[in-house]
Amino acid sequence: MTAATTSDKRPYLGFGLGLRTDHYEEILARRPKVDWFEIISENYMVAGGKPLYYLDRIREHYPMVMHGVSMSIGGADSLDRDYLHQLKALAERVQPHWISDHLCWTGVDGKNLHDLMPLPYTEEAIQHVAKRVAEVQDYLERPFLLENVSSYVTYTRSQLSEWEFLTAVAEEADCHILLDINNIYVSAFNHGFEPREYIDRIPIERVYQFHLAGHTNHGDYIIDTHDHPVIDPVWELFAYAARRFGPVSTMIERDDNIPPLDELLTELVQAQAIAEPIYAEAAA
Repeated sequence: MTAATTSDKRPYLGFGLGLRTDHYEEILARRPKVDWFEIISENYMVAGGKPLYYLDRIREHYPMVMHGVSMSIGGADSLDRDYLHQLKALAERVQPHWISDHLCWTGVDGKNLHDLMPLPYTEEAIQHVAKRVAEVQDYLERPFLLENVSSYVTYTRSQLSEWEFLTAVAEEADCHILLDINNIYVSAFNHGFEPREYIDRIPIERVYQFHLAGHTNHGDYIIDTHDHPVIDPVWELFAYAARRFGPVSTMIERDDNIPPLDELLTELVQAQAIAEPIYAEAAA
């Protein structure tokens, strides 16, 4: 499948994978049937070496998008200008279809917590984050997507649901959304809300990408670990999202316990088998 455009002019790349070091050589040798790759931006914000060598070679054959984990768009510290400069330079090299990061904060006073911390869902936070997102998007001069994170705590000062907060930030900043289906499932389990209501309340035109991943279930709570295959309830939620949003660029994430490439390709085929009949039926 090649890149296309949906009826509402949303770019559609098809079905992709996260690019991981374990698979560099095999990707170049086999040229697997993958429509596109998502790279973790921070892995390639370096002066040289093997990461950039493989990135350049693989980029010759596949479209890419860039996904960050440390912008701290919701943080109280000023935006890191050096980080943004490096990110923009990498984007010039990769020419991604878009750049994304998480709706969260990742540190304070210059200290990176190396985790994706949730925000309070308040009007004050909406204005704070939206202003920063608009500034980042203007600086990068490329489409910018915000991803919903999985969460394990809530704030007593929150005034809105998570989906209301995500929607308000995206609309105020005029940016797009990377909807992580697994994160919706994880947070719904942890906090006791209905995941389908979340999907129903997100504006269709804002969603440019889906993430699918696995997690670890500890009985009374779930941790988003990206080290297991996608489970059946998440596949079912993905099918529900496909019916609501139509064709959305979809990828499989795996960040730990990395399996052979063929296992991820099998999951990717499963995503196609679920979504493509839904898209075809809607278009008929």
